[in-house]
Amino acid sequence: MRDCVLGAILWIALAGPATAEPLRGDAARGEKIYERCMACHSLDRDRTGPRHEGVVGRRVGSIPGFNYSPAMKKAGKAGMVWDEATLDKFLENPPKFMPGTRMTYAGIKNPQERADLIAFLKKAGAGS
Repeated sequence: MRDCVLGAILWIALAGPATAEPLRGDAARGEKIYERCMACHSLDRDRTGPRHEGVVGRRVGSIPGFNYSPAMKKAGKAGMVWDEATLDKFLENPPKFMPGTRMTYAGIKNPQERADLIAFLKKAGAGS
């Protein structure tokens, strides 16, 4: 009996989490969340951090003249692009995702909030 229980626990652990459908973001909620970003960022101009207009689909570290960290420059040269998946991972914990980034923000732990923020960034970048 004990072996059956241990076997079942091992099987569940190895199976890992079920694949979930990506969260749908709400741009209106994301606009409110973006207010947290405005201490360092803007949609239309560089500040302490680079502008976010058009960030979704843009190569990392690619705004001409912006003083990116070596980590951001390296990621961009390697071909990293700010797509939904990359933004989601970065926004969860920027320093963990990209050691050496100058962005010291602790991140957005709530996956729905990240999805909402990304939806807003997509909409804002499309000019709508």
